Amino acid sequence: MLSLTSVHSAPTQAFLDMPATCRTSDSDSWTCAAVYHWTGNETLAHGATWLIGKPLAILVILLVAVVVRWLASKAIDRVVRRAENASLGAGRVGHNRRAARARSLGSLLKSITTTVVFGIAAVMILDELGMNVAPILASAGVLGLAIGFGAQNLVKDFLSGVMMMVEDQYGVGDEVDLGEAIGTVEHVALRVTRVRDVNGTVWYVRNGEILRVGNSSQNWARTVLDVNVSYDQDLRKVREVLQDVAHGLWDDEDYKDVILEEPEVWGVQALNPDWVTVRVTLKTAPLKQWGVAREMRERIKARFDHEGISMQVPQRLFWQQGPGQVITPDGAPE
Repeated sequence: MLSLTSVHSAPTQAFLDMPATCRTSDSDSWTCAAVYHWTGNETLAHGATWLIGKPLAILVILLVAVVVRWLASKAIDRVVRRAENASLGAGRVGHNRRAARARSLGSLLKSITTTVVFGIAAVMILDELGMNVAPILASAGVLGLAIGFGAQNLVKDFLSGVMMMVEDQYGVGDEVDLGEAIGTVEHVALRVTRVRDVNGTVWYVRNGEILRVGNSSQNWARTVLDVNVSYDQDLRKVREVLQDVAHGLWDDEDYKDVILEEPEVWGVQALNPDWVTVRVTLKTAPLKQWGVAREMRERIKARFDHEGISMQVPQRLFWQQGPGQVITPDGAPE
């Protein structure tokens, strides 16, 4: 009966009895030793490394790379699904936004994983074929350094785009202020962001050049109206009328899902030479603040006309020094 000792001793003896080329070359010494042990032919033993050992090793490397890539993709998909499910409490719009962002980040992570895994596998295959990979790795490092210096703006744009997506600073459909570009986001990529302003002009902004972002579309917005009335008006009555108009809009069925909280009249905001400014605010859903502001202005104008409350009228003072000559406040004759 074949004992365990004899099973282990056979390859060991084969390794000791193999030709010198099998022990000193970069070939698969165990394949060479096994074939030499079976055939006793040194040429077949040495050739078996390239006919059997190398292809088998390359096949194993590729299979391991595919398995690692598949496991990484499954892990990324699980994280993406968890991120999508975690955003269900943010409302339909918020959920869609976060789900799209999670899918985009998942796609990016899959691309990076594929590049890294198969890049390492390619280097291992070259090493298995007997190539000296040290110069290749050194050249790759020098090339990466050269590309990093020569395309540092591109790398900066790419990294900024990744961080913007991770931090969810803005998304497609958001109203943003990026400095010179103010408008609606139409497309978000890793290198540039496309924004269309109110006049229809399309702006392409490099992500690395964005120093600040003002987003009017996240979670909620606020309509802020400054109503100017003349000094002879009763401010208590003005505040009551504004409160009533705002609550009328708050109770309107058409604005039930638009205005999120009870409106507030903050009171006198400023005292100007010609008028008194009273501020009223309404918390609204994202991107709805401008429509609410227009509707409020129309209702305030109609209610003020009904109540007899006059808006401010710009005034100018004139002093008459002599017959036929009028002097304005800035001292210029008129």
